[in-house]
Formats: sequence, C-alpha cells, structure tokens
Amino acid sequence: MTVPLLPETAPFNAAQRAWLNGFFAGMLSRSAESPVPQQDQSASAGTVVEEETDWPWHDDTLPIDERMALTEDRPARDKLMAAMAQMDCGACGYMCRTYSDAIAQGAEADLSKCVPGGKETSRMLKSIVKSCADEIGAEANGTSSDGMTSLIVAGQSGSEADGQDPNEAYDRQNPFPAALLAVNTLNREGAAKDTRFVALDLTGSGMTYDVGDSLGVYPRNCLEHVDGLLNTLGATGNEPVRVPNGKLVPFREALEWYFTITVATDLQANLLADCATSKDEAEALRALAADDDALEKLDLWDLLMQFPSARPKPVDVATVMPALQPRLYSISSSQKMFPDEVHLTVGVVRYELNGRPRRGVASTYFAERVELGDRVRVFVQKSHGFAPPEDKATPMIMVGPGTGIAPFRAFLQERKINEAEGDNWLFFGDQRHATDFLYERELTSFQADGLLNRLDLAFSRDQEEKIYVQNRMVEQGADLWRWLKRGAHFYVCGDASRMAKDVDFALRSIVAEHGGMSFEQADRYVTEMAQTNRYQRDVY
Repeated sequence: MTVPLLPETAPFNAAQRAWLNGFFAGMLSRSAESPVPQQDQSASAGTVVEEETDWPWHDDTLPIDERMALTEDRPARDKLMAAMAQMDCGACGYMCRTYSDAIAQGAEADLSKCVPGGKETSRMLKSIVKSCADEIGAEANGTSSDGMTSLIVAGQSGSEADGQDPNEAYDRQNPFPAALLAVNTLNREGAAKDTRFVALDLTGSGMTYDVGDSLGVYPRNCLEHVDGLLNTLGATGNEPVRVPNGKLVPFREALEWYFTITVATDLQANLLADCATSKDEAEALRALAADDDALEKLDLWDLLMQFPSARPKPVDVATVMPALQPRLYSISSSQKMFPDEVHLTVGVVRYELNGRPRRGVASTYFAERVELGDRVRVFVQKSHGFAPPEDKATPMIMVGPGTGIAPFRAFLQERKINEAEGDNWLFFGDQRHATDFLYERELTSFQADGLLNRLDLAFSRDQEEKIYVQNRMVEQGADLWRWLKRGAHFYVCGDASRMAKDVDFALRSIVAEHGGMSFEQADRYVTEMAQTNRYQRDVY
C-alpha cells in the first residue's frame, strides 16, 4: 500500500501540508497493521503523535547507532525514521516521520535532505534503502486503499515562486522577497573566520516569527561554478531543461537557481558512464557510483574534468540534478525589538578541495552575490519547541559557541523587552577574544544592565591548551548544578557532530558528579529534562 503525499502545488501552507502528509502516513500506511493512532491535539502542526513506545528512538540526544538498535525488528519506514536527526526541524521540508514515509513510499529519492543528520544520516538512509529494497519497492509500487497512487513532492526553487498567488501567506512554497538591509562582518581584522551579521526587511510581508524559529533562505549558486560547468560541458546555457517544479527554463538559469551543483551523486556518475566514449572511464565511473566515500569528496564539475570522454546533454544532466534546497538559519533577533526586520548570523564557508576553491552556497551568497537592496527569497520555519521558558521567572543556561550564539542573542533581546525576571547564563566561545567575540558590545551591555547574569567565555586559541565551552561548563559544574536544581532550562546551539556531543557529555558528567548520581541515574535525569523541554538543542 502506498500513502498519497500532497504535491507542493496543493493549496496549503507548509505546516498544513506537513501535518496532512503525516496524517495520511499515520492513518493509511499503518491501517493494515494496527489501529489508527490518536492525534495529540496539543502537538505542533506537522507532527503526528503515536503511542510513546512506538517511537522510542525519537530522541535527538541518542547516537544514531543506539537509535538504529531500537528498530532491529521494525519495518523499513521505522528504520528510515530512526536514521533522521530526530529534531523535526523542517529543514528537509518534512518532519522526521513524513520524510521517512516519503522515502519508503518511493515519493522522495533525495536521501541527503536531513541537514542536522548530515553525512551520517544520508549514509544510513542509503544503506537502509539498499538492504530493505524489496520491502520499499513493494510499498512504492502499491496503491492506497482508495486507489490513489503516490505523488512525488517536488521542491520549489527558482528565481520566482511559480504559480503562486502573491496574496497568499508567505511560506516555503511562496517565499517573501525581502530586501537586504545589511551584511556586516562581525569578526575583527586578523580573524581566521568570516562571520556576517545579516539584516533583512520584512516590511509589507505580514510575516511573523518567534525567537527560536529559523529563517529559510533560497540562495543563488556561485556564478563561477555555473560558468565552469557550462564551459566543461560545452553548453551555451540557453538549452531548455526541466526543473523540479516542472517548468522549462534555460540551462544556465536552472544551474543558478534550481539545482544543487556542489555534490556528486551516484546517478550523475552512472549518467556519465552511460555516455563516456572511453571504456576505461566508463568502468571507473561505475566504480565511483558505488563508492560513497569517494563521491563525497567530489562534485559534478570534478567528475566532468576527471572524465573528459563523458559529455552528457544538458537535458539529460537535468534529470540527475538534486533540487537546490533552502538553507535554514537560526534567527538572531526578537521581532518585538525589531518589528520589521529579521537578523541572521552567518558563518561564511570557503575552503579548497581537489585544487579548486569551494564556497558555501548560501553563506557566500550573502557575502559575495547579493547587494544591499536586492531581494532575497525567505520564509519562516517554526522551531517545533526550541524557545525560552514560558515562565519568565525560569532561569536559562545557554551554550552557543561561534554562530551558535544566533538564537541566544534573540532570546536575550526577547527577555529584555518582556522584562523577564529569570536569570540568564551564557557560555560563548570561538577562536580568539581579540578577533572573534561576536556581538561583544551587545553582550557586555546585557551583562552590565543585569539581564545577562553570567557570561562564561572560552577562546580556544588564546592559550597553548585549547579551551572550549564544555571545559568552562565543567569548571563551573557546581554552580551549573545549582541552577538546574532551581529548574533552569538548558539550551545548546551549534555543531551537532562535535560540540553538541561534547556539551551533552559534560552536562551528564556534571549531573552525575554534583548531583551525587551514578552515570545511569544522570542519563535518566538528563533524558527527563529533554522530555519535559528543559533540555533543548538547535544543532546542525
């Protein structure tokens, strides 16, 4: 049986579409196995709540191997869900449950959409799809109980929101063209990093956001990269190709606005193998298509330069190009303080690989390819729980090194406007105090006026031994435990693969040591904090 998914053109906003997809998934795909799960009316839009024991892996603090172990005897759709980052962040355009359902039903072929899960998740998804191919194939080829076949959900991209009524609410499918107000460098001269403060104008949009929400940004690809692809392919850029929303556009426009061009995929490698005039190159491309490790270090331009006998036609290239996905940035401002603006904190990504400079698509879009006054297509992505305590008297402990400071700047602005009496403690860190103390003037001002009760700093390169935020947490473990005993909420924002794991371990160690608990008891204590929303993470 295949569960129908609403197409992007259906007359619903993103939250409604996600909820309905989840509802269909829960109602139809499980009807042959068990009674329909009851929906929790208090749940956020986009989430279908089954019995708690049905999703024991739905905990973003569990490592992926532990989550997968919980699905050992479960169907493929559950294994796929357990491979997700369990954050229901919406970055992929789904919730964790509906993304896994879409893959299991054959309605979603892109296994790289889980941004917080990164390569770890995409590799696991690919492994599950291979090992459960028969089960997934049977479901994908079936029909639902009313005979409806599954519908492919196509991502909306491009230089315009095609077919959208401009009077509709702005969302993922109908982004608002916000004017760029500012792009300022936050690091001082001599810094190894390039971090930008970005301000966008929401005047006339009617868009609202809460602190803790994210802003989705549809970027434009690097023009040098686009030119390189066109020249290497021998294409003019005027060739008509079809893009994910079904529209025919010139190939150059498709590469600039519609397609992800910074990765290499097995589909691309196999396409090049099919058209390679060299037998040796064709065999090498087939081998690459089966080698995830090798492909992760390449993009399509790399493949074309390495295999000059493989020159597919633009119309064929378009069939194997992943859709360009919006990037989600934690909002760095309170709308109560800046009613017509939204602020972001963007770390610009630049590096070199295989002898070529590489650029983060969205970060260098702001730094290099958009001018003040230009329009940037944006939408608000709700946080699904990442927010300050409802009780304004509740203490907050915030851990946000580097660009992880973003939501906590917003939290503090909100608490200032609300005159919240709860204590606030921030752990911030970066490379060097002299060059990388982001928002230093604002944070020290908050500290001076009593809003920020404690500010612990960790600049890793200012001394021989590297010091990070988790080290500062351990140093202040006794006080941190006292704050937790007072009911403080604990927040983390930043890198999921290293920092967030180290902070999580430090938190559990502090609870064990200063709470007089065994590590098993400390784990249960922290797990209960997460279940009651006292421990929240915004990681990527």
